[in-house]
Amino acid sequence: MALTDEAIAKIRSMIQSGELPPGTRLPPEPQLAVEMGLSRSGVREAVKVLESARVLDVRRGDGTYVTSLAPRLLLEGVGVAVELLQDDTLLEVMEVRRLLEPLATGLAAVRMPERDLDELAKILDDMRAAQDDAELLIQYDTAFHRTVVAATGNETLASLLEGLSSRTVRARVWRGLIEGNAAHITLAEHEGIYQALRSRDQLLAQASAMVHINTSEAWLRTILSNPASPERERHDATSDVPSDNAPAPRV
Repeated sequence: MALTDEAIAKIRSMIQSGELPPGTRLPPEPQLAVEMGLSRSGVREAVKVLESARVLDVRRGDGTYVTSLAPRLLLEGVGVAVELLQDDTLLEVMEVRRLLEPLATGLAAVRMPERDLDELAKILDDMRAAQDDAELLIQYDTAFHRTVVAATGNETLASLLEGLSSRTVRARVWRGLIEGNAAHITLAEHEGIYQALRSRDQLLAQASAMVHINTSEAWLRTILSNPASPERERHDATSDVPSDNAPAPRV
């Protein structure tokens, strides 16, 4: 095991055992290295890795602390990873959403406070007014689903779904819907989800969310399988320039 990996494992063990609970300041680097029986360079690199993972918070001039270890911090990397996924792997992400999001929506039906239902109604009004503006629709769509999932009261579930709900995928789907003159379909699906939530019908809310995700997945499949689509061409044009050894783009 590399020294850095060993240092990471030891710091994680100290956190898991409760020796370093959330909010605790770590000993200074020289002391920590002695206590762990490792080199200072190994400890230093381990701290950098754990800082990137939002496990540790390095405060210049103050010290290094264990973060709150809240799900929204620790699962933050999921969203970064999803934004980098390509084509068929994005469909796998949609499959995971299909497994989780309907259940979350059903749970929200019995837990959502009235004020959040009122907020959803306002978001729906905004979506209807912006049905030809992809950028605004992406914002309202994100706010709609974030409000629904947050109502579950399950921060881990909310953080995970937030990461899986890639803004890039939302953008591609909404632009495809608008270009296909089908935005009204998914707007109606949002309305159906809202009505199910308002009626506190858990099974209907779950089914409505499933239908909505299936629609999004179908449009994403269409976009990914049609290299000549305007949305696919836009995505390819904004992708990173391939290296000399990269495979030729599909045409």
